[in-house]
Amino acid sequence: MAKKIYISVLFILIGLRFGISQETRQYNRPFEVSLKVIDKNTQKPIENAEVTINGELFRYRPNFGTYRITARRGDELVIVHPDFETVFYTIKNDEDIKVEVKEFYGNRRSRKGNKRVEKSYFRMSVSEEPKVDEYNVNLDSAKYYKEKNIDKSLSFIEDILAEKETNNRNAATYTTLGNIYFYWKQYDLAIANYVNSLNYKYSANTNILLGQTYVVSKNYTLAETTFDEVLNKKLTKYESILTYEGLGDAFFGLKEYPKSKESYQKGLKIATDNDIKSKITDLNSKIGEVYGAEGNLIQAKKSFTNSINSAKTENLKRSLKVQDKVADFYNSNSQFDDEIQLRKITLNDILEKDSISIDYDANDRPIFNGAVTKQQKLSNLEGFISFDGLEISQQDSLLTFSSSANTITPQSLNYKIGRAYTQKEDYQKAIPYLQNSINNPGRPDNLEIKKDATRKLSETFATVGDYDKALKSYQDYVALVDKAYIRKEQEIAQAKRFARKIADNQNRIASLEKDKAFKSTKIDLAYKDQQLSEERNRNQLILIYSLIAGLIGLVTVASLLFRSNRQQKLANNLLALKSMRSQMNPHFIFNALNSVNSFIAVNDERNANRYLSEFSVLMRSVLENSDEDFIPLSKEIELLELYVKLEHNRFKDKFNYTVDVDKEIDLDQFSIPPMLLQPYIENAIWHGLRYKKEMGKLSINISQKDVDTVQICIQDDGVGRKKSMALKTKNQLKQKSKGMSTIKNRVAILNDMYEDRISVQVSDLFDTGEGTKVELLLRKN
Repeated sequence: MAKKIYISVLFILIGLRFGISQETRQYNRPFEVSLKVIDKNTQKPIENAEVTINGELFRYRPNFGTYRITARRGDELVIVHPDFETVFYTIKNDEDIKVEVKEFYGNRRSRKGNKRVEKSYFRMSVSEEPKVDEYNVNLDSAKYYKEKNIDKSLSFIEDILAEKETNNRNAATYTTLGNIYFYWKQYDLAIANYVNSLNYKYSANTNILLGQTYVVSKNYTLAETTFDEVLNKKLTKYESILTYEGLGDAFFGLKEYPKSKESYQKGLKIATDNDIKSKITDLNSKIGEVYGAEGNLIQAKKSFTNSINSAKTENLKRSLKVQDKVADFYNSNSQFDDEIQLRKITLNDILEKDSISIDYDANDRPIFNGAVTKQQKLSNLEGFISFDGLEISQQDSLLTFSSSANTITPQSLNYKIGRAYTQKEDYQKAIPYLQNSINNPGRPDNLEIKKDATRKLSETFATVGDYDKALKSYQDYVALVDKAYIRKEQEIAQAKRFARKIADNQNRIASLEKDKAFKSTKIDLAYKDQQLSEERNRNQLILIYSLIAGLIGLVTVASLLFRSNRQQKLANNLLALKSMRSQMNPHFIFNALNSVNSFIAVNDERNANRYLSEFSVLMRSVLENSDEDFIPLSKEIELLELYVKLEHNRFKDKFNYTVDVDKEIDLDQFSIPPMLLQPYIENAIWHGLRYKKEMGKLSINISQKDVDTVQICIQDDGVGRKKSMALKTKNQLKQKSKGMSTIKNRVAILNDMYEDRISVQVSDLFDTGEGTKVELLLRKN
């Protein structure tokens, strides 16, 4: 009997728990609500407010006169508009919401504002008829063109700044201007405009944007200060999450990992409590990065797994991005099996859907500006053409979209899977993935990925001993390098035009500000003169102060432009260096491969294998250093010794060589651009010693001139520069070598960037004109 009672009670408890669980899930289920924001006096809808819940933006539906929002009970609704105070409201149920604004002057140019939260009533007497508000039209247009055409977007901002507006509107304008510059990675200008907006009116959202800009510009100390200031203000739940996330980013940049993890976890708790999936995904991923930086790979993997599981509940685009990020983490920690497994899952997901081409906002939701339909969105993009990941406007040749090099595509995934297989030395499995990345049937190619995959395939064929395919792949790689160089020149030209366009627009905006301030001062002076003649002295002081303020503004703008131009010059120099490194003449590579063929032709397999082994070591070292501006002098010496050894094997009957390095030199204290000395040695062998009938001599001497300077001397007793030129064939004379001119340009750019660290002098070794002497002075960092 007692047993039956116990079983009955157990069933009742299980039933109650199930019922409560069902009720809880039902209670927390999202629902749709219609929101009306109207002008009390005219009963007309206000259609340009920014309506958000947990950072998710909801657009106005003109056909219904409402904002259709998706929410849960307890979510915080935020309504932002430059013409009335921000409205905060906590969703209680699924009933429709109506907000009435009485002192709304979006159509009538009033200056007063007040705030109440639910079903607000603002009083204002108005006599004039409503008219179209150009300010809101221009602001919406600036936001719409932000990602499409910066020139159009800034032109609407200029139209706004040409008029006198309220502090609220000026704050909203400068925040929008900061967002435009942030999107186009002009972070200094974005920071200046966010600060300008905060000077007109404080906003937690703008201050968060300022902190995020400090983070991406790597000014982590100012970012920490900014987010600490934000935490002392009243924030929405979503703003609190963003603030803790930004603080975690700042601490991570400062390598204060415990503080970074603590901040991320605080934000994650708020996001989890309020079921904000996008932030749950982001913060779990960032916590995983902190654990990875600390070396705790087990906890890092758990956090990344949580991030992937959260992303799967959002959308496919989001899931793929997180999976790719986690796979990169596995690669950086040599967890190649985990990386390969995850990338294969990502590849299968893409191949199953194969429709990932929609623009997404910061929360990975499809972007539909205002009432723009899909068809309208497509028509708006008809004026743009794709240029290997860059969107170029056909109308004004302005850069309009950022590079898609990081886009997750079957081509990039095949390359990364193949690369992972080569890193774990499973070369046979790597080959088909690298070939798929190169061929990429039916889809547009990414040139950089195709180039890297071709190089990796050549190395893989060489490793497995298939040298014919290795040579063919390397020839394809060289052709792609040439194509990439041409593409890079085009990108540099585009970047220069873009920088000039940005500078012109910013100058116009600064001029509008100064003109507006100057006109305002003149009006005030005229008004004061009409009222009281005894206040003229005071008015003169105001004018003087205004002129001083204008002068300070000019100095500030000049300073910003100088800084921007200096940064642009540095960026151009870096691009030029990278381009020059990519065009270093590789004919010695093909000569070496021809030597291998000659060994094979005479059945000298042993020498061929030895020569190819040493050659592959040299090429691997050259490619590893190809992206570095400077490498240790010791590493450059190793490359030179290996290169000279290879050349000596080819021309044993032409020259002997010596490499003397002063043992007193601390080689690790000096650094040198990679492959800087090789062209001089190549010229000595190919254009000096090779033409000599008797045995020649090549000497490379490295000595310490003083504490901060090393002298590198390369001498050969060959036929000399003049005789070498005379001995060249007609065909050789037609083909101008770019090796020495490229070296000169590299040295000139590096000296401009690093204050004359390198000097080179080339002279004849003997008075007869025979022999060549190259003296290079290398200074410390």
